Amino acid sequence: MASIRFLGHASWELTDGGTTVLVDPWLTGNPKAAAEPGDLSADAVLLTHGHPDHYGDTIDIAKRTGAPVLAITELAGEIAGILGDEHTVHNPNMGGTIDFDWGWVRVVPAWHSGTSPNGTVHPPAGLVVNFGGTTFYFVGDSALFSDLALPGKRSPIDVAIIPIGGHFTMDRHDAVEAAKLIGAKLVIPAHFNTFPPVATDEGAFKTDVESSTDSQVVILEPGETHST
Repeated sequence: MASIRFLGHASWELTDGGTTVLVDPWLTGNPKAAAEPGDLSADAVLLTHGHPDHYGDTIDIAKRTGAPVLAITELAGEIAGILGDEHTVHNPNMGGTIDFDWGWVRVVPAWHSGTSPNGTVHPPAGLVVNFGGTTFYFVGDSALFSDLALPGKRSPIDVAIIPIGGHFTMDRHDAVEAAKLIGAKLVIPAHFNTFPPVATDEGAFKTDVESSTDSQVVILEPGETHST
């Protein structure tokens, strides 16, 4: 059984009792952070893109734990240069799949922008993650676009993590349409209420999704966990 813990903003921890995978671990400076970076273990760190509120504590966590890092090709090249040859950095491009002992990760498009804190320009991504027998779709900081329907054609999506805050990503109204396209069993909102520009009514999002789709919505407060 897989569990997903909301670490605040758009940061996540996947666990299955023996393995821990972190997605976009921004904790230092995150006003909604539910943990300190030094308190987290990691068997892998996965990045959707390199904006500071996603890249976050990746380097420090990877150095401390030895966890491999996965990021889109250009961003992975930057990270590999920082971590050195002794560290594993996976560098798939769009459509690429990387296999791990615990599952796999496929990189899919997101409609956004991407520049790392060190200035590396790169395409942003969504991540389809098979972990603990559950398929998660981390949509990333995407706008609404029709290709959100495609990942589920190959691998039915159990859990979709969709941004709803607007301003930097799709807003809660577009996120309802995204939920329709993805067709996941479970939807978890992300990237909202961290700062005033991304404040929104997550309860209204839940109502709108559940009244117009077959998906269930679970709203997690920072630090809360949901088991699939």
